[in-house]
Order: sequence, then structure tokens, then C-alpha cells
Amino acid sequence: MVKHVVMYSGGIGSWAAAKRVIDKHGKDNVTPLFTDTLIEDEDLYRFLKQTADNFGCELVWLKDGRNPWEVFKDVRWIGNSRIAQCSHLLKQKVARKWVDANCNPDETTLYVGIDWSEMHRLNSIVKHWAPYKVEAPMSEEPYLDKHQMIRQLRDIGIKTPRLYELGFSHNNCGGFCVRAGQAHFLNLLKTMPERYKHHEQKEQEMREYLGRDDVSILTRTVDGEEQTFTLRQLREEWESGLGLQVDLFDLGGCGCFAQYDEGPQGIESTEQPSVSGGRT
Repeated sequence: MVKHVVMYSGGIGSWAAAKRVIDKHGKDNVTPLFTDTLIEDEDLYRFLKQTADNFGCELVWLKDGRNPWEVFKDVRWIGNSRIAQCSHLLKQKVARKWVDANCNPDETTLYVGIDWSEMHRLNSIVKHWAPYKVEAPMSEEPYLDKHQMIRQLRDIGIKTPRLYELGFSHNNCGGFCVRAGQAHFLNLLKTMPERYKHHEQKEQEMREYLGRDDVSILTRTVDGEEQTFTLRQLREEWESGLGLQVDLFDLGGCGCFAQYDEGPQGIESTEQPSVSGGRT
């Protein structure tokens, strides 16, 4: 039975966590587990393979078969910062199925890549992975920030995932994340405009598919009222010079294994309230 399973997202935090687990328990007792959303950055795949080879561990590579936009269509809901079924269906559910099939809760410990600055997330993770034991190695001494983790990566001759070099805070979903905020999407627009426009088009297709013009990934507050704020609006306002209205501090964040939500009526919910998304 597998005894030490690292939720291996392809981010620097999960890499550093995996390294600590392997240093403590040995490579033969550790399994990095990756769940593919099918919209990952090409360089993430290079990073996964290179680091797995360096660890000397067998990397378990799973996928549901859908990408986030296909999930949104299936559940008739545009993911946002409040409810992201892509996390539940493409990450959590896929990983849980494999863990239950290959692990014994009495003998298995699961590991996540959150660090000491994200400890508020741990209780939710522990709760939803019960009865498995869950640990967060990077929340323990010696405490490191992401820059220090990246330096450790460079010290062993592995190139930093390019999304970090482009200013993104995580290396998941190709720089796209429905939990992200205005500033994060603006960075995607600046650094990978074609990728941004792909997601902009997909958001518009979903609005048309749902027959709703009052839903979007992002929101913003105007005169005290929360309003939809589409990716198209964000791009057009920035390109027109009206970008001063964009919240440059609204980064949001990815938390696929730290937030568990299935919609107010479960993952098959078909009713999406108006003004979805945005920061709360």
C-alpha cells in the first residue's frame, strides 16, 4: 500500500514539500500525485517530468478528461472565486478516487504544499481528506518563502517554471484561475494575450450558452454596487486607457486542494445567481 502521497500540483510549494517528505521517508516510500486540468502551461509538464526524475519517484499522472470550461458547461455554472467546480471535479475528486483505491487510511499520510503563511487553509484540507492523515511540511521549520524555495530548485540545476518568471503566484492552469482577481488576469493579458483572449472567448460562450448576461468570473464594485466584470470588459478598458479602474491589488489565488465547494445544491447545481465571481 502507498504510504506517503504528495499532492503534486507542479508548483514550487508542492515541490518543496515533496523534497522534505522524500528526505525524511526515502524515495521508495513517496508517491507524487498530479491531476491534470488539460489547460496547464507547457512548461509545467517539463517541470513535472524533470523534478520526478530528480526525486527518483514514480509520478502518478491523473486526469478527468475534461478541462475547466467543459466542466462549467456540464454543471451550467461559470466558476468564480466563491465556487469553482473545476477544482472539485478535476482535482479533488480525481485525486480522492485514486487515493481510496490505492491507499489504506490507517497507513497513509497525505501531504500538501501550503506553507507557514497559509495555515488558515489547513483545517479545511484535513476535514475533507478524513480519515487520512494530512500534513503540510512547508508549514514547519525551517520556514521558507517562495523565493527561497526557488533558490533551492536552482541549486540542483532545475529551471524555475516560467509562470513564476512571468509574475504569476502559482504554476497551475496555464496562468488561468477562476479564483484569481483582476490584477492576476491583467498579468495574463500582458504576458500571454492570446491565452487571455481564449479564456475571454470561452467566458462569452458560456454567457451565451446560459442565456445570461449577468454572470462572469470577475466582479467589481461601482458606487457601492457589485457588478459583473467580464474578461472582455477588463481587456477593453485596459487597452482603451481606462485601466486605472482595475484593482491592481486584486490578485486572488489558487487553492484547489484547500477549498472544497460543490455549489449551493451540489456539483450538479443548475442555478447560478447573478453577479458571480469577484473578491469577497
